[in-house]
Amino acid sequence: MAQAGGNDRLILARAADMALDVLKTHKTHITDFYDPYHTGLVVSALKFTAGVSYRADGGYPGAERQRVVICPDYLNPEDADSGLVYLSITGSFHGSPPGHRDYLGSLLGLGLKREKLGDVLVNDGGASVIVSAEVAPYITAQLSRVGRWEVSVDSIEAGELKLPEERVKTVSTTVSSLRLDSVAAAGYGVSRSKMADYITSERVNLNWQVKSSPSQTVKEGDIISIRGRGRVEVTAVKGASRGGRIFVELNRYY
Repeated sequence: MAQAGGNDRLILARAADMALDVLKTHKTHITDFYDPYHTGLVVSALKFTAGVSYRADGGYPGAERQRVVICPDYLNPEDADSGLVYLSITGSFHGSPPGHRDYLGSLLGLGLKREKLGDVLVNDGGASVIVSAEVAPYITAQLSRVGRWEVSVDSIEAGELKLPEERVKTVSTTVSSLRLDSVAAAGYGVSRSKMADYITSERVNLNWQVKSSPSQTVKEGDIISIRGRGRVEVTAVKGASRGGRIFVELNRYY
């Protein structure tokens, strides 16, 4: 495993403390919500912890932000409560409706930590939000506006989540190299120099980690993302042309 940064070490230390307490008390613990990279770190670490079982859950298949349930290994983690609550935020939106940034900003404006909030799923009538059970009553009582719009908040069941339809565009092209700036530029349809500026200004994530070097190498299976612009998955690297360019296949998710 690559050497962990400061925040990575803190998250791993918290998970280790939870696992130790599970072994001592035989009680289930649940982490905060993490992005896919940090969820993967925790799950990888727990694989080497004897006596515990675990699972990641974000509330629906394909959830980006997830919590990790840690319980004694004699229990089935699929039976453990993930401590998730599903909220529906609705309002009478006229003209331009609120977007993801509006919803998330209003939730964080209540003083909540991002780690207590899962995915925010924007739909035509508002948004569905997955949150930690401990903050759900506070959100329901306190959230009355999203940006300039008045809203109401209600609890819903998991099956009532309104999942946005994800659009995918497959791009088959060639790149001069597997540098991050080259592959990302091809995936997002912008110039390599503009993408390099995005990267050096730390607006680009590779596998959910911020990268600031345009020369970072990418490989098959990697995920490139830019907030507000979706993500690009490197689905295939198919070798080089006679001219030395590399054939790649990319999926752009909107």
